[in-house]
Amino acid sequence: MVPFDKAGTNSRRNMVDNRAENQEIVNALKDWQKIVSQYSRPDKRKAIIQIINTFVPFIGLWVLMYFSLEWSYWITLFLALINAFFLVRIFIIQHDCGHQSFLKVRKTNNVIGTICSLFSAIPYTYWAKSHNFHHAHNGQLEVRDIGDIHTLTVQEYKELTPLKRFGYRIFRNPVVLFIVGPIYYMLINVRLPMIKLKGFERVKLQQIYSNVYMILAYTLVAFIVGWKKFFMVQVPILVLFAIIAVWFFYVQHQHEQTYKQWRTNWEYLLSAIKGSTYYKLPRMFQWLTGNIGLHHIHHLNPKIPNYHLTRCYKENPVLSKYVTTISFFGSLKYMFNHLWDEEQQRMISFWQFKRLEKAGMLG
Repeated sequence: MVPFDKAGTNSRRNMVDNRAENQEIVNALKDWQKIVSQYSRPDKRKAIIQIINTFVPFIGLWVLMYFSLEWSYWITLFLALINAFFLVRIFIIQHDCGHQSFLKVRKTNNVIGTICSLFSAIPYTYWAKSHNFHHAHNGQLEVRDIGDIHTLTVQEYKELTPLKRFGYRIFRNPVVLFIVGPIYYMLINVRLPMIKLKGFERVKLQQIYSNVYMILAYTLVAFIVGWKKFFMVQVPILVLFAIIAVWFFYVQHQHEQTYKQWRTNWEYLLSAIKGSTYYKLPRMFQWLTGNIGLHHIHHLNPKIPNYHLTRCYKENPVLSKYVTTISFFGSLKYMFNHLWDEEQQRMISFWQFKRLEKAGMLG
């Protein structure tokens, strides 16, 4: 972690260094579009293989979980954790279909993405539109809560009333953010048209259709296997999946040296390279999560299907030279990043904010 700044001169020095680093990144990656474009061609064979090695294990584990209810529910929950990762992998296919990167044909992508959404319980069209919006605006402070975890700046938090500060602190508490939050997201956030921006009114109907399709599909399966057993199997998978997904979205954009700017100063390249991390995981977990840990490359060009991300990474080390690379254990400290400090251009904790406030350094 960067040492806590005790003087305004350090903050100014950090800003100068930050501008110099930004310019270095822009110069070093001036040909980034040419580099990444060659990896954006879908591969039908790889896509089909991924569908098979994702859906078959998920369905097989789901059936095994169903039978394990007769043995011990602890076994069921253990299997749910494994199957939650396969559901993440299903969601990555849905995610790529939303980017129209999984296969060449739009209609095929949409059919596969819709089928995936019945498993993930996340509406295909609505989520895809919000996620594509996130890619086009990642790191813009005007729309910081779409595709990312809502984050206040130091100045905004400073101006809050004590009660509102308390509310924000509760929201950013790890238990709320990574356990209660994902459940709320699955039950409310993706069920209702929460985004009110222009253009989103056109996907409200598709969101309703998605909810209806999901209810019908779940009703059919529950009728076959029994309501109680269905929920005992499906609910823990969805809850664990949601927790994993929210955690990934968090660490990919809430690292200490991330990138957040007001629209007038925002640059797409910097939002991808500095605003995203390379979440370096063991090979098995990288496979289970569809290589989404290579998030900086994904943000450079979301048209690259997940099965090409690793090759792009290995063949072009320059793309990762300036990226924050993190391990799982290294990422745990990021749950204490609470506020964006515009002066220092980094995330700080509530404890660091308190020190700045007591020292009278907040202006």
